Amino acid sequence: MDFDRADAINQAIRLLSLRHRARAAALLAPLGLHPGQETLLLELARTGPRIQAQLSEALGCEPPSVTLMTRKLEASGHVRRRPAPSDKRASIVELTDSGAALAERVKELWCALAEETVTGLPEQTVADLPGVLGTLTANVDTRRPRDDARRARQDRGSDG
Repeated sequence: MDFDRADAINQAIRLLSLRHRARAAALLAPLGLHPGQETLLLELARTGPRIQAQLSEALGCEPPSVTLMTRKLEASGHVRRRPAPSDKRASIVELTDSGAALAERVKELWCALAEETVTGLPEQTVADLPGVLGTLTANVDTRRPRDDARRARQDRGSDG
């Protein structure tokens, strides 16, 4: 790939990420939420109570970030923590009634943000976006071990 094409791709992804996060922050602020907290609420709404380590893995963020988000949401009455029966060092996080209600409001906001984001795109492109973006994310995911076997196969294919 030449530099101009690479630069165009990287700049587009960077700008989309920055502007989407800023727009999400503006929409979340009236709900008293900061970016990231909504994903924790939505994960708990989707899965039910989770151990903080599970939340960290599901959200793709470091455990201290989940701890901080959980503390803030607990202080505002949206989640509660309790010791895990199997490991007293671990905490189980669950939504309170106000957290469940807030998660429903976040779902509405998330739908509006997604619709705003894809305005003007053909329906098939919108349908393909989660898969395309998932592939892009997997390609740059530093948390996963690199697939050396895949690379070796690609290298062999380009040699002959």
